[in-house]
Amino acid sequence: MPDPSTVCVYFLTLLSPVLTDTFTENIDVLVFLPQNNSYLFSHTRVAPAILYAQQRLQTDGQFSGFHFNIHFENSDCVNGAMFRLVDRSCGQKPDLILGPVCEYEAAAVVRLASHWDIPVVSAGALAAAFSKENPEYSHLTRIAPSYVKMAETFTAMFEHFTWRSALLVYEDDMEERNCFFTLEGVYHLMANFNIKTYGFNQGEQLDTEAILHSIHDTEVVIMCMGADKIREIMLAAHRRQLTTGNYIFFNVELFNASSYGNGSWKRGDKYDNDARQAYASLNTVTLLRTVKPEFENFSMEMKKSIKKAGFDDCKDCGSVNMFVEGFHDAMLLYAIALHEAMKHGYSKKNGTEITSLMRNRTFEGIAGQVSMDSNGDRNGDFSLMAMTNVEAGTYEVVANYFGVNGTFQMLPAFNSDHFTLRGRYKSHTEIPDKSCGLGVSALTGVIVGAVLGAAMLIAFYFFRKNYRITIERRTHSEECDTGKHRQLREDSIRSNLSAA
Repeated sequence: MPDPSTVCVYFLTLLSPVLTDTFTENIDVLVFLPQNNSYLFSHTRVAPAILYAQQRLQTDGQFSGFHFNIHFENSDCVNGAMFRLVDRSCGQKPDLILGPVCEYEAAAVVRLASHWDIPVVSAGALAAAFSKENPEYSHLTRIAPSYVKMAETFTAMFEHFTWRSALLVYEDDMEERNCFFTLEGVYHLMANFNIKTYGFNQGEQLDTEAILHSIHDTEVVIMCMGADKIREIMLAAHRRQLTTGNYIFFNVELFNASSYGNGSWKRGDKYDNDARQAYASLNTVTLLRTVKPEFENFSMEMKKSIKKAGFDDCKDCGSVNMFVEGFHDAMLLYAIALHEAMKHGYSKKNGTEITSLMRNRTFEGIAGQVSMDSNGDRNGDFSLMAMTNVEAGTYEVVANYFGVNGTFQMLPAFNSDHFTLRGRYKSHTEIPDKSCGLGVSALTGVIVGAVLGAAMLIAFYFFRKNYRITIERRTHSEECDTGKHRQLREDSIRSNLSAA
């Protein structure tokens, strides 16, 4: 008979993962990032964040048994990632794919990964085409807010301020096409509004006259392009006196990066004063920034990593943009989903189950709470910035939009007059209201009704008078005729009696 203590040790060994809530697993991760530092999601910028998350998971008691073997491959935003995935998969397929970011390249990789049951988590692939349930993209999880999520912010503002029309102006680089896909999301989500578009290719001369001509029959102008092009348009609009409140201007600051329009008007040239006044009408929609202490430590570590690697000449490589933050959180989200899947008896090869466990989930990311929806898309939180001091030309966050519940948070600096269109509906506001609360339209109806009623009474009076005269004349005539007939009958009777 076996020793009871031996039996206890045996069962404790079997149950140890359940009791300690930890699992041991080697996970092969394939990461697609471009080596070219002109991309905001280049290897130089993003790789330190992924490695930081790896170290963080190793020190977490719950996930310390996960050993991530990370392999970085170059991404060229064309077909490079797909070819490398095929080459690697001839031997052993990865357990997790991070990236690619570019839409066209990501589409091919995600199709293959979905067929092979491999989870894909990316801080890119943000275009509207990925939003819908599609078997080809079934294994894609987007850890950064998609362009449609950003468009929800504009939809909420249009409904809140009762705007009805907009002109979407974008710069198209014909490669990453970030601005094209951004305003494509706005266009599709706002189908119930009157929306026009104006696009121009990167590198071509900006035709501000054509853009301003398209503005006239709209209320809101939403722009996505480089900061210098934003300034050029705003200066032209200011010269044409289009920045006096008759139009509302927005620019979209993509990815929390200064490469796109960020509300910066100052250039140190002779147009600075005009630009400052023009930008008083320009508002910026950007991702909500965090003040979480842990995020500050993370930012410092990213800068140290870049400096240690010797990339001092890389502009803004030490800045934490949406991609840096997103790929860090991608590692955390996958670890949470894998851990839960293994608790239910699945393995790392059950990609469908792991992908489903990354949806409808909320967890704590490096910059704050991360909420994923049922489609595997991150709910976006965005900030609305406006110039609050025209003399100084300074901007403040005046409102925040929270995508998880579709609500606005108005901050103390918010001024509703700044977002009210002026000079468009004066016929409704300049007429003094003397209607005792009925309103102008109701009062007009009462007056018109009274006039019509009086006219009908007068017409009825004359009709009745004429009708009475006619009846009296007809009665008199009939009485005369009756008398004549009676006299004739009496004469006839007398004549017949005389003859008898």
